This record gives sequence, C-alpha cells and structure tokens, in this order.
Amino acid sequence: MCEECGCHTPAGGAPSRPHTHPHARGEAHDHPHAHAHGAGHAHTHDPATRTITLQQRVLERNDRAAAANRAWLAERGVVALNLISSPGAGKTLLLERTIERIRGRTACAVIAGDQFTDNDKRRLDRTGAPVVQIETHGACHLDAERVARVLPEVVRDGTRLLFIENVGNLVCPAAFDLGETFKVGLLSTAEGEDKPLKYPALFVNCRVAVVTKTDLIPHLDWDLAKCRRFLQQVNPGIYAFELSARTGEGLDAWCAYLERLVA
Repeated sequence: MCEECGCHTPAGGAPSRPHTHPHARGEAHDHPHAHAHGAGHAHTHDPATRTITLQQRVLERNDRAAAANRAWLAERGVVALNLISSPGAGKTLLLERTIERIRGRTACAVIAGDQFTDNDKRRLDRTGAPVVQIETHGACHLDAERVARVLPEVVRDGTRLLFIENVGNLVCPAAFDLGETFKVGLLSTAEGEDKPLKYPALFVNCRVAVVTKTDLIPHLDWDLAKCRRFLQQVNPGIYAFELSARTGEGLDAWCAYLERLVA
C-alpha cells in the first residue's frame, strides 16, 4: 500500500478496491465509508469530507518538506530536475548518456527512485556521478521527505545539477512536489502520441517534455506532428526535445540546454 496516496497494489498489480486517482489537490478517493457503534447506533460518514481532509493533510506535509528541500538546494546553487515517465520510457539511459556527455564540465548527481531493486543505481554508478537509490517498497512515487533524507549524501561540494529519477508512473508523481526546480515529462515514441491528452496532470505541470526513442519512428505507426500538437494543446509553450539516447540524435541540444540552466 502506498501510505501517501492510499493506492493498494497487491502482487497482481491491480488496485484492491475501486477508487478515483487523479491526485489533484482537493480531489478525493472514492471510498464509501460506513460503520456501526453498537446496537441501534449506526451512521454513515460523508466519504468526500473525510478523504479530502486526509489528502490535503498529506500534501500539506509534503509541500512543507518540498519547500525546505528547495531552499536547501538553492543555498548550494543546485538545479534539480524531477524526471517523470511511464516505466520503460528511457529515463535511465537518457541520464547515462547525458552525464557522460557533460562530465568534466557540469558536476551532476542522481537520486534514482524505484519500488524495488538498485538496478538503476548500478547502471548510473558507471557514469562516475554520485548516485543514491530510493526503494519505495510499494509506494508509486517519491515524496519530499524521502528525498530530504538523501540530499546530504548525494549532493557533494560543487554539484550543479541534480537529476531525480522518479518511480515509473505517469499519475502519482505528478502530484508530489519534491523541491525540484521543475518537472520534466518523458514520453517514448513506443507509447503513442496521445500520452499528453491521457495524462494531462503531468504535462500541464512540466516546463520541459522529452520525446524519447526517436530512432524507432521509422518502425512505428507514430506521428511526430500529432505529438507536438497534443503537447501544445495541453501546455502551450512547453519546451520539447526529441531525441534518441541510443543513437545520440538530439542529445546535443538537450545537453546544451541543461548546461545553460546552471551557467
């Protein structure tokens, strides 16, 4: 169970009971709640009132921690990017190639989030950048308090750019501020063009979008013009990069942008 948002994810992967899940502030999970207090004394609570209060309480606590993280990073001159995508969109490979390209010019660090395993950390360790893995053990997103606990370990003297690789999920991570400078939404060509329309909460809150795996376009029924149009429809003015971390196409523009951020 995810303690922050209440998602129940048993071994089969499906939620154990129906609930709405956009995680916008003030929106409630749809959990009917009724109980009895002894014979002849039964009543039903308004589920919206109870769950809205819980959701607001969770987000308020997270936002306080996020504000403290943001101040801590700002004092040290660190730009922090919160990378959010579905599983398999290519976050880790993009980070590997990015850090390799700007190594020696811009000091980077990485916080890698996954439910289980340190697979991503072991891959990213090869870049030479400081990397800390956070295993959420079932939670579907990182939160500001988890990030706060590892910041002193991963951010070294001279670090200018911190990448936070969130848990693979297009919904829950969009609702939780980690204290980042801004969010980056990734979508791969293999996922289809309409991800911004299906998951607008993420792309509305992103300053930058990255379309990954462009080397697959010739092999897919995928329309770049549509994807660009859908991104602009959801978030006019969003800054978009189109690249392939595997071939290197488009990486120069992405890396140049990152180095301008910290210049």
